[in-house]
Amino acid sequence: MEQAHALEHSQRQAAIDHAHNAQHSKGQPYCEDCGEAIPPERRQAHPAAIRCIACQGTFELFSKGHAR
Repeated sequence: MEQAHALEHSQRQAAIDHAHNAQHSKGQPYCEDCGEAIPPERRQAHPAAIRCIACQGTFELFSKGHAR
């Protein structure tokens, strides 16, 4: 049980660190998930974007546990 808790904590911290770094970075020209170019309008509106709009929406659904 203790080992499972440690693993869960480690994975959660890695996800938090990744999100924090993404928010404070300059973003990326290509989507991290699908590899397509992130449109200039999105990059201008959200300079730290690492996903296109479609992939970001899917990511948010999965991260909130709403995906089926």
